[in-house]
Amino acid sequence: MSSATPLRIASINTNGVRAAYRKGMGDWLAARDVDILAIQEVRASIDDLTGLLGPEWNILHDAATAKGRAGVALASRTAATIHRVELGASDFDSAGRWLEADYEVNGRLITVVSTYVHSGETDTPKQVEKYKFLDAMLKRMPELTAHSDLAVVLGDLNVGHRTLDIKNWRGNKKHAGFLPEEREYFDRILGSEGTADYNEGAGLGWVDVGRKWAGEVEGPYTWWSQRGQAFDTDTGWRLDYHLASPALAASVTNYAVDRAAAYDQRWSDHSAVVVDYFI
Repeated sequence: MSSATPLRIASINTNGVRAAYRKGMGDWLAARDVDILAIQEVRASIDDLTGLLGPEWNILHDAATAKGRAGVALASRTAATIHRVELGASDFDSAGRWLEADYEVNGRLITVVSTYVHSGETDTPKQVEKYKFLDAMLKRMPELTAHSDLAVVLGDLNVGHRTLDIKNWRGNKKHAGFLPEEREYFDRILGSEGTADYNEGAGLGWVDVGRKWAGEVEGPYTWWSQRGQAFDTDTGWRLDYHLASPALAASVTNYAVDRAAAYDQRWSDHSAVVVDYFI
């Protein structure tokens, strides 16, 4: 992590890291020159992660309470100075869904979070749990920027914030992932759709790096259903985010969604999101 090159941070929902490695994730990672990697839906043990990634990585892992479900991890070239996993009230189970760590980069402190928000299901207890998690996020995010002006929340947030973030948005307005109540959380974090100050420090002041970089265009999507021709027709959702503090967002020099060249070359139903930060 030298001052001569940007800090490259990647985020990926692997949909099971062992399966992803069998399908080619290792080749992608070896070629991508990543400094910090945030993983969601690990669905494996810390020993599995260590064996797959190799000894050159420093790995932090928070497993879900239910074995084989969720799980988040952070892997880095240099060790974190401290990490934390608690989120929300003491009676709220956030295990396997929120992992934050501090890293020293060029003499500055950067806080990195790997998170996996519940997928939810309309009018069920699963949706209630999703809202509890989003409430806890809203409370925690201002604390992160108070702790360090360089902070980024990475991961599969399971909400398409704007109509630009989902191809078939008209047919999904009553479905989890695009409910008005869910999208309002992102309005509070980033700013409301259609306003002149969207993504310019409105709300809690965080910046959606993907939207800021891509501009007012459809996508770029990061998840496609395994059913039908969704991937081939690019009928996707943008669910995987880098939400950065204003100071960190101002340092971005490149943003990329590593979409597979073809359906049979995918190693997850999500694509990795890779961002270079010049700190």
